[in-house]
Amino acid sequence: MSGASSGSSAPPGSPGPKRLEDFDYEKNPNVSPEVVADLKYPSWVQQGRPLVLIGDSGTGKSHLLIGVGTAIAEAGLSVRCTSTSALVNELAEAEAGRRLSSVISRYSKVDLLCLDEFGYLNLDKKGAKLLFQIFTEHEECKATAVATNSPFAEWDKTFGDPRLCAAIADRITFRCTLIQTGTESYRFRITEAERRG
Repeated sequence: MSGASSGSSAPPGSPGPKRLEDFDYEKNPNVSPEVVADLKYPSWVQQGRPLVLIGDSGTGKSHLLIGVGTAIAEAGLSVRCTSTSALVNELAEAEAGRRLSSVISRYSKVDLLCLDEFGYLNLDKKGAKLLFQIFTEHEECKATAVATNSPFAEWDKTFGDPRLCAAIADRITFRCTLIQTGTESYRFRITEAERRG
């Protein structure tokens, strides 16, 4: 879970290696190369500042999320990547096995937690409370990065409890770096171009 990556290896839990250097800014002009370049350096992680990537499917959120995680791991900090649903399932299983405190403690030691697919699935109140505990442990002392296709105004659909939703949103967005990757899928454009060509 912890330790630096080397070469192009991906951080623990990520689906595969992605590097920020390979992100195609021409295909997604919404993303600022200058903002992304700053995320390679660990100062924002050491300050406990969140990162929020918002955009539709196919706009590069996961690539950026894993690329940032890779860069931070290579800088010598500990990084863990997972999907939000996988994390909630892990926490629920740990609670059922009376291991919740040890699992939360393990995640609290990770310098950067990268959560993909945030807001894709609606969470019941129990799942949202478990996730809230992770954000509370990370708040302002460790960094959390999330990739989501849901704008802030729609997060209440993910977290059924409005107060819990507000508390989670507050922790994720306070002093955050926000990158909006837009609504046009460049994966779809590439597929269409290949189909026509």
